[in-house]
Amino acid sequence: MTRGRQVFRFPLAYPLALGIALVAVLPVMVLIILAVDPATSLDSLNADLIINTLLLMVITVIGALGIGVPLALLTAYVQLPLGRLWLIMLAAPLAMPSYIGAFTLYAAFGSGGEIENITGIVTPSASGLFGAAVVMILYTYPFVLLTTRASLLSLDASLIHAARTLGLPLLQCLWRVALPRAITGMAAGGLLVALYTLSDFGTPAIMGLDTFTRVIYVEYNAFGLSQAAFLSLQLLTIVGLLLFLDSRITATPERPGRSLMLWPSPGQILCLILTVLPVIGLTLLLPLAIFTLWLLREGTGGFDVRYAWNSTYASLLAAFAAVLAALPVAHVASRGAFGRLLERVTYFGFGVPGIVMGTALVYVGLQLPALYQTLGLLVLAYVMRFLPLAVGSVRSTAEKLDSSLVKAAWVLGAGPGEVFRRITLPLSMRGIVAGAALVFLEGMRELPATLLLAPTGFETLSTYLWRVYEAGYFGRAAIPGLLLVLMSGLGLALMFSGEGRAEFATVVQKTDTKLAKK
Repeated sequence: MTRGRQVFRFPLAYPLALGIALVAVLPVMVLIILAVDPATSLDSLNADLIINTLLLMVITVIGALGIGVPLALLTAYVQLPLGRLWLIMLAAPLAMPSYIGAFTLYAAFGSGGEIENITGIVTPSASGLFGAAVVMILYTYPFVLLTTRASLLSLDASLIHAARTLGLPLLQCLWRVALPRAITGMAAGGLLVALYTLSDFGTPAIMGLDTFTRVIYVEYNAFGLSQAAFLSLQLLTIVGLLLFLDSRITATPERPGRSLMLWPSPGQILCLILTVLPVIGLTLLLPLAIFTLWLLREGTGGFDVRYAWNSTYASLLAAFAAVLAALPVAHVASRGAFGRLLERVTYFGFGVPGIVMGTALVYVGLQLPALYQTLGLLVLAYVMRFLPLAVGSVRSTAEKLDSSLVKAAWVLGAGPGEVFRRITLPLSMRGIVAGAALVFLEGMRELPATLLLAPTGFETLSTYLWRVYEAGYFGRAAIPGLLLVLMSGLGLALMFSGEGRAEFATVVQKTDTKLAKK
């Protein structure tokens, strides 16, 4: 039995995993070093930043719960025609970068916006705190939808049936019986919404709202690296507080049972569909319509295909490197407490905002001139940010392997390296490919870290879209915008198929709560 356990280990797995875990905490150590500069101090601007950031976060969480929880009840319990399709469309905004939505809403609404140009109808401007909150709510509510729906589907409907038998109306049954038992799913979704809101750079920047992420970028461009690091640590403190508060939320374990099923009438189905159509229209149809309009009006707008190649090339390198780093971490994670600790440390990068990661690695590049403004440093940022996606995918597949195959190979004289190369690696390939695909898709869409770390003249789809916004040439955003929407569609397909679906659910429900609870 001892020999059987040894088969799962390959030489250098623990040292490699330890080294990867140390790299994962590098950003915080760098930020602490930078923030001790005497020139950094609290001032009146910091108070405004805290208020704006917290207001945006609170409003977004409340709005996401207000949309996500009813939609979770709808998709979990109500039997709609083509129910799977409705779930995919309602979850689709999660696969799209929120700055796409911010860009199109900013361009469509307000005086001189595309809606006024086409229809003559003047609409309210989508900017400031209001505009940023609307965008963040529309593109984060799927966190609440998916986590709450998962909790609701695991509940036994017998209590709801009993309450209805005793005369309680259906809506009150759902409010007083179902939702309190799904509080952990709602809390997990709310936490993910809050973390995403705190880390997002593109939406507040496009909407003109001063939050931590936007001002960190401004300070970096003004060569205030120490001040940017000081603000980054304040932002990470808020993130840590959220994780701590989430760890305090507990619920009584539920015994699984048959799920509730509701069969609406045709009229009710029509009302429900009409209710959800505005959400789908704003999150999916509007970006496609705006980018298509710009494409028809201005053509390719001088778009260079190298931007797409740069995005693809950097993301492919990151995906390959992330999988290589994930292999030792995933294998030691299932071999004991120390391995699980190393795995949890690597999840840290997933909770670090991209703008914070970029700020820390800029300093690393300054100290190591061979790395400064190189593609290698940008790829390192992608790997550190999205390594948990690869680790989770590889580990979930490796844990399902039949141990008897490995033991048989050991008995026949194969060494650990040969067993890994000829048995473990081929059987884990589905998880490896899924993890690499997730890292690739996230790298294609990453904006703040790319803005800070990309080599001079190295434009990607996301950074080109940002330059177009800054220059005010919105029509030139058609091609990169449509390509990013296409990549988001591929990500959505991965989420809801095979290994990718399982891994996406793991990331949504467990990634950030692991940091707090364990």
